[in-house]
Amino acid sequence: MTETYDVILIGGGPAGYQAAIRAGQLGLKVACVDDNLSFGGTCLRVGCIPSKALLESSERLVLAREHLAEHGVEVASVALNLEKMMAQKVKVVSGLAQGIEYLFRKNKVVGVKGRARFVGPDRIVVAATEGERELTAKHLVIATGSEIINLPGVTVDEARIVSSSGALSLERVPGRLVIIGAGIIGLELGSVWRRLGAEVTILEYLDRITPGVDAEVAKTHQKILEKDGFKFRLGVKVVGARHAGEGVAVQFQPRDGGAEETIEADILLSAVGRRPFTEGLGLDAAGVQLDERGRIAVDERFRTNVPGVYAIGDVIRGARLGHKASEEGVVLMEQLAGIGASVDYETIPSIIYTAPEVAWVGRTEEELKAHSVAYRAGKFPFNANARARAQTATDGFAKVLADAKTDRVLGVHVIGPNAGTIIHEAVAFMAFGGAAEDMARVTHAHPTLSEVLKEAALAVEGRPLGI
Repeated sequence: MTETYDVILIGGGPAGYQAAIRAGQLGLKVACVDDNLSFGGTCLRVGCIPSKALLESSERLVLAREHLAEHGVEVASVALNLEKMMAQKVKVVSGLAQGIEYLFRKNKVVGVKGRARFVGPDRIVVAATEGERELTAKHLVIATGSEIINLPGVTVDEARIVSSSGALSLERVPGRLVIIGAGIIGLELGSVWRRLGAEVTILEYLDRITPGVDAEVAKTHQKILEKDGFKFRLGVKVVGARHAGEGVAVQFQPRDGGAEETIEADILLSAVGRRPFTEGLGLDAAGVQLDERGRIAVDERFRTNVPGVYAIGDVIRGARLGHKASEEGVVLMEQLAGIGASVDYETIPSIIYTAPEVAWVGRTEEELKAHSVAYRAGKFPFNANARARAQTATDGFAKVLADAKTDRVLGVHVIGPNAGTIIHEAVAFMAFGGAAEDMARVTHAHPTLSEVLKEAALAVEGRPLGI
């Protein structure tokens, strides 16, 4: 017997589950299908949330070991209990998963657990443990997210050669951790295990870390990480990896050609990126088209080429960010309910949760120069901020980029303590078309870390006040 809904979300990650909850709030009959034991997607189960839990725990270990004494707090001994740290991570994840289940019940969302595939343009079959269920809806939304990219010559076994998922559940601290990729995932997971005692070496194909991040910020970030013990080999290409004794031998060579080298690791983490997950969805049966990069092709209202079929999140174009995906899901549901809504892609922030954090929104200096946009830049360091001094966390700076003629804020970049929280003030200013002068004239409480934004905005006009 076919079950009928107004909306079916295929995928229970940030795009799918938040869209389902919003659909329920709007009075739509909605089902959310996911083939995992719990809703929340990669983000909750083996991505954003568990990594942040481990980053938080490992940062507290470093604080106790290395920095409390600066504040007159003397601790006789500090020891790592990795089992308890992992248990805390699991507790965070399970608690949030239960919260999603509660919100589904509260908003009358039908959660369906099983693997979905299209059998036509308006219906799917879900393969579950109790058998197959056929579902149909006026609106079917693909929100299946992304999967790990496998690097040729590097076979992930989640034992010695791991993906980001495996790196979140290691049973012991590796003596030598080699990471392929100096992007966000590599730096965050590298930070966790470096703090816990691993020797971390990162191999990166490009000549810099964190592609897409403002170049000045990235350069500063690399210097801070190197000071904390990271080792980087940039401009190199990994050509293979094999088990060697109790560890892994990783072969690499200069990107543009040259002699091959080998580095030994106890654990090798492959963190070279992600790609849209569409395998097994039966897109051919529905007639859904992909673009040249394997993403589901959609228009500005998330419509595919098939009427009634939509796609959101990592499976379509744009940054692979949980908050971008969830915003798309909420906006789509409101559009289907007749509410005018859209996503402002120019004001979606990004964050790297290392220590210090890196956060940005809008354009980088490199992008503005590439498009011949005349701009002014203002920068202010955390070491001239009173609250940062009190916290003994003075690495980094804030930078504001404003249009040279209109003074409208075009981009904001922060590297420093609590950058991921500070950036949202800039997001709000940019969302309302604010100018650097507006940011400079808004009263900021003293002493706070957020004053670095006010000072950076003042620096656009060459008049920072400091401290």
